[in-house]
Amino acid sequence: MSGVINKLRIGFAMTGSFCTFSRCFEQAEKLVKLGADVIPIMSEHASTTDTRFGTAADNIRTFEDICGRKVITTVAGAEPIGPKDMTDIMLVAPCTSNTASKLANGITDGAVTMAVKSHLRSGRPVVLAVASNDSLLGSAKNLGELFNCKNYYFVPMLQDDIEKKPASLVAEFEMIPEAIDAAMHGIQLRPIIYHK
Repeated sequence: MSGVINKLRIGFAMTGSFCTFSRCFEQAEKLVKLGADVIPIMSEHASTTDTRFGTAADNIRTFEDICGRKVITTVAGAEPIGPKDMTDIMLVAPCTSNTASKLANGITDGAVTMAVKSHLRSGRPVVLAVASNDSLLGSAKNLGELFNCKNYYFVPMLQDDIEKKPASLVAEFEMIPEAIDAAMHGIQLRPIIYHK
């Protein structure tokens, strides 16, 4: 990496792939250690749903402790991101197929989609770390749309279980810092999709 992450203002938006939260929190910690100013954002579902992977309150507390600031959880809270020039790059990790579909179709109905829309007004990059069991089914067309959209970049994705979940894609979350660095230079890391 080129060291571009130091002092970078990164919007870190989490959506509802709850089983990947711990991996995303690890990457948020890594970005902070690399010197980034990380702005935490969570979708309404991500910030209010208790699951077997943790309670909403615990997840919010963890995210706030890592970033040192309050999590943005509402449309009203996310709207100023662009007008106030708060971010250099926006990361959505995890990015569900539901969120990717909304982004591909210009739907702004929650904190994360508003954060991305507001950030994009300045033409700055958005990095998506996809995590979904149906990425290669009904949601594939929406990912295809985003592959062709200016300013969108992807963390390389793995077909994590081609026998039991043949349509599933999960980002290699450990590559988030590298993907952010590349996106800041206008580069998409490749291969985008692979399997072990």
